Amino acid sequence: MTRIGERIALMVVDLQIGMMDGVKFPPLVEHQALLAKAKALIAWARGCGHLVVFIRHDGQSAEALAPGATGWPLHPALGRREDEPVFSKSVGDAFSESQLARWLRSRGVERLVLLGAQTDQCVRETVNGALANGFAVTVASDAHGTWDWAGETAAQIIKRHNALYAAAGALVMSTDEIAARH
Repeated sequence: MTRIGERIALMVVDLQIGMMDGVKFPPLVEHQALLAKAKALIAWARGCGHLVVFIRHDGQSAEALAPGATGWPLHPALGRREDEPVFSKSVGDAFSESQLARWLRSRGVERLVLLGAQTDQCVRETVNGALANGFAVTVASDAHGTWDWAGETAAQIIKRHNALYAAAGALVMSTDEIAARH
C-alpha cells in the first residue's frame, strides 16, 4: 500500500517504435491497447504531479532498437514532454546504470509505477532492479506487453509474470486501480 505523501515516479520501459511497427519483428500482442493504457497512466501521473521517466533500450547496430534506427525512438503516441527524462540502457535492467537510481533518489522518489515492454525481459529485469535498489514498486498489470513465445500466449506470460512480480514484493494493480489509489 502506498503512504500519503509518498513521492512517486511513473516509469515507462522500452515503448519504442520498433516494438510495435512490425518492421524487424511482429508488433507486441495488443500493442494498441498497451499504448492506450500507457497514455492513460502518463496523463494520470502528470495530473497528480508525479514524475514521468522514460527508459529506452539501445540495441546493437542493425537491430530494430539500435540508436538511430527507425525503431529506436520512443513511440510518439506517448507524448513525452521535454522536461521528462529519458534514460538509455543496453541490457534488460534499467538500473544497470547508476544514473537512474541517483536521479530518482535526488528527487525523493520512494515508489515506482512501472509499465512497458517486454514483460518477460526488460520489465522483469527492471522490476527486480528497482526492488534491489530499495524502491517500492507497483506494476501496472494490464500495461506491459510481450509476444507469444515458447508455447505460451502473451496473455499467459503476462499473467505468470504478474504473479512473479507480486511474489518478489511488488504491488500488482490494474491501470484503473492505480489511478484510484495512488
